[in-house]
Amino acid sequence: MADSYLQRMFAERIGGASFGKDTKIYKFEKIKRAKRAALAANPGAELIDMGVGEPDDKAFPEVIQALAVEADKLENRFYADNGGPEFKEAVKNYMKELYNVELDADTEILHTIGSKSALTLLPSCFINPGDITLMTIPGYPVMGTWTKYLGGEVVNMPLLKENGFFPDFSKLTADQRKRAKLCYLNYPNNPTGACATPEFYDKAIQFAKENDILLVIDAPYAPLNFKGKPLSIMSRPGGKEVAVELHSMSKGFNMTGWRLGWICGNADAVKAFATVKDNADSGQFLAIQKAAAKALANQRNITPIICEKYRRRLAALCGTLQALGFDARMPEGSFYLYVEIPKGIKGGRRFESGEDFSQWMITEKLISTVPWDDVGHFVRFSATFVAPTLEEENRVLNEVKKRLADSEFEF
Repeated sequence: MADSYLQRMFAERIGGASFGKDTKIYKFEKIKRAKRAALAANPGAELIDMGVGEPDDKAFPEVIQALAVEADKLENRFYADNGGPEFKEAVKNYMKELYNVELDADTEILHTIGSKSALTLLPSCFINPGDITLMTIPGYPVMGTWTKYLGGEVVNMPLLKENGFFPDFSKLTADQRKRAKLCYLNYPNNPTGACATPEFYDKAIQFAKENDILLVIDAPYAPLNFKGKPLSIMSRPGGKEVAVELHSMSKGFNMTGWRLGWICGNADAVKAFATVKDNADSGQFLAIQKAAAKALANQRNITPIICEKYRRRLAALCGTLQALGFDARMPEGSFYLYVEIPKGIKGGRRFESGEDFSQWMITEKLISTVPWDDVGHFVRFSATFVAPTLEEENRVLNEVKKRLADSEFEF
């Protein structure tokens, strides 16, 4: 069949005339296909999904009830535009309670339709053709993708195991530092599980000041911190001068599908974001914002329960992998365990990449993970497998241990 005239009209940023004709299969599609094939080859078998990067449970009952009440109110039917005052005030109080950060609700806080949406809009506030966004890899690429859409460039900063999974700013050239406008940092980190330290944030703030760069701190996992009190860059001296922080109701409150978060920090950057956002969406449903305000006010009775569940699961999984010879180190936050792959099975198969190992895990062990081959060869285990009771959780973890125990790995 001949191509439609539209085929010649697609923007170059998405592939131009070649859009839709790329035969490359991306890793998440490969994982889906491998899972389907494994289940087809093993009818009735249980596939343990440790690849999903979303909470395994629904929002807490009081939050769902609050949504039901607010959704029934006539006054909540209107467009939210750039947000309702109840949510902003709840964010202000939450940031003070959990992070000891003082924010102005009117000028330094704005709701977002999730962190992903915020990351797509921020480049439109700052990036002109030829400007640079600094991105960490492995990581979430959305802000870099939109930088390229706008004619900007992306410079990747590798997160090396030997550097604690922190970027090394000293590796950037003078030209890169001069042209950079945005620097993306994500802690607790997906996929590595590393948490920022006060010292690292102080170094990042100094780097931003010296080079006139805005730090974009993607912090959806911030409440899921296993090594101490959660940390915000806004609590560090000068943080608010050079940074904005993106928070989410998804990970720490089991509200992923509700699509709500916020941007906070530098007032000028928040104002610019509000201007772009006002031309991109009409705000999240006010009932969702008001229900989220209830959740934020009750965070002490919600987030610690979620955090402890994932800490417990990751500790058990870490112990299992260590016993098998993996250099598995308990993550400091998030719900991910990021481990280097083995070289192979003794006397048998060799693994050339994280993707190779991940496919073997699905096919031979019916355990799904996510491969990362950006910097070394790793796989990411997620503790968000579905297990509604502690008994079921222990059963799943014991099943993982049982399935892997009969393989003698080489490292």
